[in-house]
Amino acid sequence: MNQQPMPDGAAVPALALSGITRTFSEGASALDILTGADFSLAAGEMVALVAPSGTGKSTLLHIAGLLEHPDSGDVYIGGQNCSDLDDDARTAIRRNDVGFVYQFHHLLPEFTALENIMMPQMIRGLPKKVAAERAHELLDYMRMGARANHRPSELSGGEQQRVAVARAVANAPRILLLDEPTGNLDPNTANYVFEALSALVRASGVATLFATHNLELASRMDRAITLQDGRIAPLVKPI
Repeated sequence: MNQQPMPDGAAVPALALSGITRTFSEGASALDILTGADFSLAAGEMVALVAPSGTGKSTLLHIAGLLEHPDSGDVYIGGQNCSDLDDDARTAIRRNDVGFVYQFHHLLPEFTALENIMMPQMIRGLPKKVAAERAHELLDYMRMGARANHRPSELSGGEQQRVAVARAVANAPRILLLDEPTGNLDPNTANYVFEALSALVRASGVATLFATHNLELASRMDRAITLQDGRIAPLVKPI
């Protein structure tokens, strides 16, 4: 197993990106999206990724979550270099160590909130009873216990996103990646979802990378980063 080298006594980051490049073809020309992105995310840390549309936020999240391969560079999860793993190994890491939440909740419409949260646990191999207990705990934590048996169509937008967050952390991942999860919500609902998410992150210690255009939310996280010319840089004084 290729492990990320660390200074003596330093904690291994939950996520580390090293020299990530990604280029897309546009007809006869090439579009450089990432040009040597370096980044690390510690356990329990909540980092905002703030950048204009089209600069590579989603591409960066997909590469970090092993949904997409970079053209060059390395992705380390829990110190393990995942860049050269085969598809089966990458799928296992995504299932066990990475949680995703998107702008649209992507809940399965034919299942209840409880069943949506149970699903990834049962795919991992947990017994139905254990999965149900964990799902109930997460719904209670997200203040959604009374809505456990409601299908997505019977839930508000904010409620759907809280279920999506609970589903994403159901398997106790190392890393939680969020792509504009509050983008479709009104400010009050977005704030409510963020507060519930933040409490869950602090309680669980999951490392969280949160892509958002909302500078007020970004200012409430541990730090904020942006993309400049395909590289990751600190976002100065989000307000």
